[in-house]
Amino acid sequence: MMTCTRRASTRLAALLALTAACTAAPRASDTVVIASGADLESANPLVTIHPLARQVQRYALFVTLARYDAQLEPQPYFARSWQFSPDRMALTLSLVSSLRWDDGLPTTARDVAFTLDAARDPAVGFPRASDLAQLSSVSASDDSTVTLHFSASQPRFPSILCELPIVPAHRLARTPASAMRADSFAVRPIGNGPFRFVRRVAGQRWELARNDAFPAAMGGAPKLRRLIIAVIDEAATKFAGLTSGELDLAGISPAMAPLVARDPLLRVIEYPVLQSYGIVFNVTRPPFDDARVRRALSLAIDRRRIVAVAVHGYGEPSSEAIPSTHPYARASAPESDAAPDTARADSLLDAAGWPLGADGLRHRGAESLTFELLTVGSSDNAAEQLIQSDLARIGVHVEIRQRELASFLAAARATPRHFDALYTGIPGDLSLSYLSAMFDTRFAGSALDYAGFHEPRLDSLLAAARAAPDADARARWTAVQRELDAAAPVAWIYHARGVQGASRRLRGVAMDLRGELTTVAAWYTVQAPR
Repeated sequence: MMTCTRRASTRLAALLALTAACTAAPRASDTVVIASGADLESANPLVTIHPLARQVQRYALFVTLARYDAQLEPQPYFARSWQFSPDRMALTLSLVSSLRWDDGLPTTARDVAFTLDAARDPAVGFPRASDLAQLSSVSASDDSTVTLHFSASQPRFPSILCELPIVPAHRLARTPASAMRADSFAVRPIGNGPFRFVRRVAGQRWELARNDAFPAAMGGAPKLRRLIIAVIDEAATKFAGLTSGELDLAGISPAMAPLVARDPLLRVIEYPVLQSYGIVFNVTRPPFDDARVRRALSLAIDRRRIVAVAVHGYGEPSSEAIPSTHPYARASAPESDAAPDTARADSLLDAAGWPLGADGLRHRGAESLTFELLTVGSSDNAAEQLIQSDLARIGVHVEIRQRELASFLAAARATPRHFDALYTGIPGDLSLSYLSAMFDTRFAGSALDYAGFHEPRLDSLLAAARAAPDADARARWTAVQRELDAAAPVAWIYHARGVQGASRRLRGVAMDLRGELTTVAAWYTVQAPR
């Protein structure tokens, strides 16, 4: 363990030495270094699904029209006020007039119109495009006034306006929609948020600096002078960076939380996250084109054991996409959440034509029920190994195949799909409509999109759930979940809780469902306690 930690510390020191060399000075007291488990993928909000990248965009590099408070209620931000028309089919927003892009040009209603129009363009591939399905058009009457026109009356303020950052029309308007993902803006953005982009070293770090010109009406300049996001994928390296003081904030494995808590210079931050883990089956190829096989595998999994062993209790075992703390959660949890049901699993596999052979494996003719489980990482993959053990008990052989993140995402997004099944975390987003990330068939990067599961009946149920008034919403979402119980395109395992190690010199940090960086503009540092 000591050797491992020393090696990790050496790797981290080398990485941060490069950062210091590039900035031509040692790390200042008002510079904070945080860890990201993977490169941020892209700084362009129109194409990104990486969870931390979305937070950097939303809270640091860019601004949204409105923002959530701690109760997830929309509050004014770039839009200082708004008003619906009497029929609630038009929403007019008045914008802050003093916000500028990093190149000095003003941020105007034209940028808002461009952003929303681009997000609605299928060629761009914005992952949350379905949330804008009822947006008919956007018009800017002047630089500080923009009106959104809808095809139907809106029951509430559109949550997407709290979640989609505004991008610069003058920089991206000439980029073809189909080329938006590949545009250099992804790695050299022009922002308008509390922090300015300084530089990126691919696979190593992103550097941001305080935007001293950020309008006082929107909170003013942040307290930190510099924010560095170091790309560190190894748990031991993050832990070593925290204990050495070279990292100020890093996600840690639940197993390391007690070690961090015992360090007088560190503290553990635990908080709710919208991240659900499960097995995504490729329903476009055998054996997972048969719902009976998918349901059988889900029934055989011991979710409580996985949460207790793999994540040390930092999670909620569940076979559903919606956490029990969510207002749309079903009133009673399925039986499979309490204990695996191998008898029912065996019965389903027998009915599907996969009897148990003398060798302890399921067979159909000369073919055995074996599949490859694709996953991300370089660790011991405790959850995957527990799943492998659970399924072996019903005669199903699982081969675990690890990939680094970019390779994993390429396989998950490829058309046609060639993987058998994925074990992955599916990130949600802030509002009640974050359920799109779990099972909306129109949502690029959703669990069901990865599975290749597209059903008109489910689309109809989802549409009804979205349009339902608050009093009926829970019943509508319960109907969605029942449909998914029968189809089982995903075997949900648990809903995660976030665990971060933080230096005690870093203050002003608050984490909740909005994310780790929601208060980044208010972060500040003090001399570390002795």
